[in-house]
Amino acid sequence: MDILLVGGLWLDGSVWGRVASALEALGHRPVPLTLPGQGDGLVSATLDDQVAAVLAAVDSAPGKPMVVGHSAACTLAWLAADRRPEGLAKICLIGGFPSADGQPYADFFEVRDGVMPFPGWGPFEGPDAADLDEEARRKFAAAAPPVPAGVTKGVVRLTDERRFDVPVVVVCPEFTPAQAQEWINAGDAPELAQAQHVDFVDIDSGHWPMVTKPTELARILAEAADRP
Repeated sequence: MDILLVGGLWLDGSVWGRVASALEALGHRPVPLTLPGQGDGLVSATLDDQVAAVLAAVDSAPGKPMVVGHSAACTLAWLAADRRPEGLAKICLIGGFPSADGQPYADFFEVRDGVMPFPGWGPFEGPDAADLDEEARRKFAAAAPPVPAGVTKGVVRLTDERRFDVPVVVVCPEFTPAQAQEWINAGDAPELAQAQHVDFVDIDSGHWPMVTKPTELARILAEAADRP
């Protein structure tokens, strides 16, 4: 199966390198995406541009792909389900939940000169970054492309209720499946509360398992793709 790999904020397609190699060894075709504005220097990129890039990858797949979204890009995976509800095998959400219709995509941190730079490690101290040593943190921050404001402040638009029929796998890194289910039940992830098929998988990592647990993450993704 084609497995489209979509990183969250401040990530380009290269972050999936070791995951992609492991997925190939497991018999799948990984397609890491570098999103417009995140690694290509296009500071004018918008949320619509990123959605279009994901949909182009979906449409280019020879069969129904699985779309993997990480962190903020869980919303991009969900938007793919909204735009192509009959064209996806399933979606996989790593370390995040999709935004609802009418919400901003990722208006989380300060925008400077039209972009949202990586804010440093302060906001991520604790479980998010506990498994990243100083060298890993330095490399991450040095490579992190700032995200255009046209992306982060873009408004999510969801229109097709068939998205709720697309199977969803929630990979839980810095939180547990039980916590994820509790948040959904409490109304903190209203889109997933309406999804008809949601499975949860635990991974013992921080917020970036593609960096710290790539082989284990690849195994989880391959198993998700292999399940009917």
